[in-house]
Amino acid sequence: MQRRRILLSTLGSLGDLHPIMGLALALQARGHSVALATSDFYQQRIDAAGLEFRPLRPLGTPDDPETLRRVFDPRKGPEYLVRTMLLPHIRDMYSDLAAAAQGADFLISGEVVLAAPLVAEKLGLPWAGAILAPFSFFSVYDPSPLPFVPAAMRFTRAPPFIQRQLLAVGRVVTRSWNEPLNELRRSLGLRVSRDAILTDRFSPGLNLALFSRQLGRPQQDWPGNTVQTGFVLYDPAADARQEQLEEFFNSGPPPITFTLGSAAVMDPGRFFEESAAAVRRLGTRGLLLMGKNPLLAGLPKELFAADYAPYSSVFTRSACVVHQGGVGTTAQAMRAGVPQLVMPYAFDQPDNAARMVRLGVALATGRKGYRAAAVTRQLQALSARSFRQRAREVGNRISAEQGVALACEAVERALHSG
Repeated sequence: MQRRRILLSTLGSLGDLHPIMGLALALQARGHSVALATSDFYQQRIDAAGLEFRPLRPLGTPDDPETLRRVFDPRKGPEYLVRTMLLPHIRDMYSDLAAAAQGADFLISGEVVLAAPLVAEKLGLPWAGAILAPFSFFSVYDPSPLPFVPAAMRFTRAPPFIQRQLLAVGRVVTRSWNEPLNELRRSLGLRVSRDAILTDRFSPGLNLALFSRQLGRPQQDWPGNTVQTGFVLYDPAADARQEQLEEFFNSGPPPITFTLGSAAVMDPGRFFEESAAAVRRLGTRGLLLMGKNPLLAGLPKELFAADYAPYSSVFTRSACVVHQGGVGTTAQAMRAGVPQLVMPYAFDQPDNAARMVRLGVALATGRKGYRAAAVTRQLQALSARSFRQRAREVGNRISAEQGVALACEAVERALHSG
């Protein structure tokens, strides 16, 4: 394959960044010239991985607790993200991405980079959308709850004609969200988009469904140019406490690992305190991955707390994983082949949790109900042989997938055909 210049772009949490980094590194290893446009918050991480960094506004730190509390509001979070955090900066986003795309042969973009379709259209640049979870397709045949449609959660198993009505309501609710994008389109001499936020956001050339069929299978109302690859995983190195963590793993039976990913961990509530209490009730061992939160004091030897550890190494050595349901954490936990307890916040997380419950590898709990006594009962249930066996079966299937290779091949086919 001829060496090509490929620009990848994404915004959001590490759950959004890591799959794009994994794909970027794989394309670079195949001989392509690769750059990654994202928030300057991640520049050090991008540089350390050996990738070319390009800045992409809006600026801001994705670890501000108050901002994340508003983003993770189950009903109002999506509107706050789109209308308050992204759209007021859409011209800056467009300007940065257009500058980064100069000389590129192909663009790959995450979903919240709302300027990507405009840049591709204006520059005549072929591009691919990177879709990380089934939730994002809003399929009427495999429905996910629309967080901005009241009472939509009650109709997640309703037939397709009901789902079409809910999607129509979603279009009405979000219609005004499109105007800043259409205003920019008019100024660029581009066609006005009828529904840029919900249904007109996919690429006309290629969309990469970067998740496993174990989580969601292809549906007849997905865009016809969608290639489902399987998960694309990337896991950075461990923190400075790796030696102590290794000693903890070697000192007893597999622990239960508790984590809230990289974003929800900024608004943990009493998650870690209740988790520690549940471990004590069970008389087992626990690993708390606490991010930047103060590590709990006075922990017994059965509990170990760290800010971070690579999921690919600790999940496979865990008896169970308790997490928030973000698709990055979900992918690693499913691949590890261990039962899961999921406490979702917002966006795709409730849908991911429901899918894993239906798959037979997890149980789910609400944030308000996350208390030591209830968590203890659920973790006891998850220790049953049926959960362990089903989790291993699913993990083996995911481990056999070749997500990153299939994604690279799809991109190279698109480059060749272009």
